[in-house]
Amino acid sequence: MARAVLSLGSVPQIYFYLFAAFAFILGAAIGSFLNVCIYRMPRDLSVNEPKRSFCPSCKYQIPWYRNLPLFSWLALRGKCANCGAGISFRYFGVELLTGLLFLAVWLKVSPDQWLLAFPYWVLVSLFVVATFIDFEFFIIPDEITWGGAVAGALLSFAMPPLMGVDSNLLALMWSLIGGATGYLLLWGVVELGKKAFGKKRISFDKQEAFTWTRNGEDAELIVGGETQLWSEFFARETDRMLMTCSEIEVAGERFTDTTAEFHYNRVSIAGKQWELIKLDTLSGKLTEIVIPREAMGFGDVKFMACIGAFLGWKAVLFTVMSASMVGAVVGILTIVLGKREWSTKIPFGPYLALGALIWLFSGPELVDWYWNLANPPEL
Repeated sequence: MARAVLSLGSVPQIYFYLFAAFAFILGAAIGSFLNVCIYRMPRDLSVNEPKRSFCPSCKYQIPWYRNLPLFSWLALRGKCANCGAGISFRYFGVELLTGLLFLAVWLKVSPDQWLLAFPYWVLVSLFVVATFIDFEFFIIPDEITWGGAVAGALLSFAMPPLMGVDSNLLALMWSLIGGATGYLLLWGVVELGKKAFGKKRISFDKQEAFTWTRNGEDAELIVGGETQLWSEFFARETDRMLMTCSEIEVAGERFTDTTAEFHYNRVSIAGKQWELIKLDTLSGKLTEIVIPREAMGFGDVKFMACIGAFLGWKAVLFTVMSASMVGAVVGILTIVLGKREWSTKIPFGPYLALGALIWLFSGPELVDWYWNLANPPEL
C-alpha cells in the first residue's frame, strides 16, 4: 500500500471508535446497494429503475424502513414482508461482508492515510460485486472491469498517494502502467492456456444421442441427457467443435459415419455447410466430441486491469501468484475430499479478488518477510 502521509492529526480515542463505527455502517449501507448490482447487472436490469429494491419473488418494492442494512433481514427472519417468500442469506452476507471490509480498510489506513480509505472502499466494493456475480453467472460485467479500471486511473490522478507518489501526472502514469501490466499478463496466460488446454476430447463407450435446438438468439445442446447453452462453448470466432457421428440429420438430410464441424453460427458436414440461424433443430448419435475451451475468461483479464489501475504493477504480480496458489490449494482439497467437480465450477475472479485483498492489507509486508527469509543476512 502507499506510504504517503495524509494526517488527521492527533484525535481523541473516542473519535477513532466513532469513525470505525461509521465505516462499518457505511459499508453495510453500500452493501445493500451492491446487492442490487449483484442481482440486476447480470440480468441486464437497470440499477436505477426501479429506484427501490424489490422482492425477487413478488416484485414488491421494499420501503426504506423495511430495507435497513442487516437489521431488516434479521427482523423479518429472511422473508419478504409482502409475500412471505424467503430472501436469500446472500443479501445479509453481502451487507455484513462489505461492512467488515470497509471497517478493515479504515483500520488499515487511519489515521495517517485516512483519505486513501475512499478509493480503497471503491475497490473492495468492486471486488464484492465481481465475486458474487462471477460465482453465480461465471462472468464479470464490463461495468466492473473497464469501469473499475477507469475509476482507478481517475482516482490515482486525483489522489497521487494511491500510487505512492506526489505528482498527479506521475500517479496517473503508474496507474495506467499497472492496468496495462494486469491486462497483458493475464492475456498472456489466457493465450498460452488456449494453446495448451484449448480443447477437451470426450469419447463415449457407446453411441450417445444428441440434439441441438434453437432457443431464441442462443441454442441448447443436449448430449446424453445433459443440457448446456450453445454460447457457453464458444468464446472466440475461431473456436470450433468437432462431433464424430455415426449418424446425423440436418435440414432433412441424413449422414452416417461422418464428422460434423461446428462453429458458433454454422455447421459443415461432408463438404456442405448450413447457417445455424436458419435451423430450428438437428440431431443424431455421436461417439466422440471435441469441445473448445478457455484457460480462463476474458473477464478475468479485464478484472486484472482494474486491479492494476488501483494498486499498481507490483500488486498485479502478487495477485496473480497468490490467486494461483489459492486456486491450486482449493483444487487439491476438492480432489482429496472427492469433490473434484467443485473445482471446475469455481471461476478465477474470486481468487483474483482475494489475492488483491491480501496485497491491500498485508502484501508488501509478506513480500518483505519472504525476501528476508530467502536472503538471510550473512553472519
